Amino acid sequence: MLWRLVKIIFYFLILIFNLQTVHAANNDQQALAIAKQNACLGCHAINKKIVGPSFEAVAFKYKNDSNAQIFLKNKILKGGAGSWGVVPMPANAKLSDADLSLLTGWILRGAPSPN
Repeated sequence: MLWRLVKIIFYFLILIFNLQTVHAANNDQQALAIAKQNACLGCHAINKKIVGPSFEAVAFKYKNDSNAQIFLKNKILKGGAGSWGVVPMPANAKLSDADLSLLTGWILRGAPSPN
């Protein structure tokens, strides 16, 4: 009886882990699509500097900053210069808060490739 309960719990945990993995991959796909649709990839790449810093560099710079997501959402929304040099980033005022959250969360995780 106990062995059966342990098996059920084990399979349940595997199911939960797989669902979280699928959800994360879906979020990564959505974030990449948002980045493409809003021309983010014209100035940023995942792992190399173009005009602006790579998403991996942004993730590294802000990895210990608890306010990083709020800061980046504001930076994307309003644009500006000064965080990475003098070249200004244009504003993306048309993005919704949900899209900004998805995009900045993805960037702060180093812009992982969707699987």
